[in-house]
Amino acid sequence: MDNNFYYKFCKPPELLANFVENIGMFHNSSNKPKEVVIMPDGRVDLFFSQSASEPFHVTLMGLETFPEEISIKPHTLAFVVSFKPLAVEYILQTSIAGFLNSANNYPTDFWGFNAGDLKDFEAFYNKASQKIKTLLPETLDERKLQLFRWIYSSNGEMSVKELSEKVMWSSRQINRYFNQQFGLSLNAFCKILRFRASLEHIAKGRIFPELNFTDQTHFIKEIKKFSGVVPKELLKNKNDRFILLSVLKQP
Repeated sequence: MDNNFYYKFCKPPELLANFVENIGMFHNSSNKPKEVVIMPDGRVDLFFSQSASEPFHVTLMGLETFPEEISIKPHTLAFVVSFKPLAVEYILQTSIAGFLNSANNYPTDFWGFNAGDLKDFEAFYNKASQKIKTLLPETLDERKLQLFRWIYSSNGEMSVKELSEKVMWSSRQINRYFNQQFGLSLNAFCKILRFRASLEHIAKGRIFPELNFTDQTHFIKEIKKFSGVVPKELLKNKNDRFILLSVLKQP
């Protein structure tokens, strides 16, 4: 456990559950960088952050498809809204296809936030929640809503064909939507969600496949593809490098 690195993630108000996965924060209070591995998790993160060397800034992270080692600068404080993909179109009203595995800088006054909002996480949580509530759509495409509900409820294990039949939307149209909106196919996104569901098992010490992997070899290959290491090394999580796994291991 790194006592100089603190993180906290909270579920959003129920009204926002279709669009927001959680609202959280992390703080590297050390004089040294914190080395971490960012793993694909199917979320779209909007960061409000600052550090000893960088002023307050706002960044939207696109979806990730492979692990990336990064250094969190000394005295970095970041508050983050983690969106589900449906929010990209309906809350952020944009496309993130152009920055897959990268990020896009937003205006520093985005949504009326500023450096002062990083002083109190509870106040930030409430302000962000209230802002998102004002952006909730009056109507949305029921096919898209049901599509994501099936994707999440199945942990990404349903085939594109099955999902297409469930929501009565052609596979071709679904993949066009995913590629134009998010920069990857539905199948690629489902594999990321299956990986994340597997992390929940690994966090509990279960390092064998419990989802629809072909066999143990396939399971290890997929875990390594998205985390950079085999399940046994991931479970060890030396120096809390894999923050997502650390969060899942919290009681």
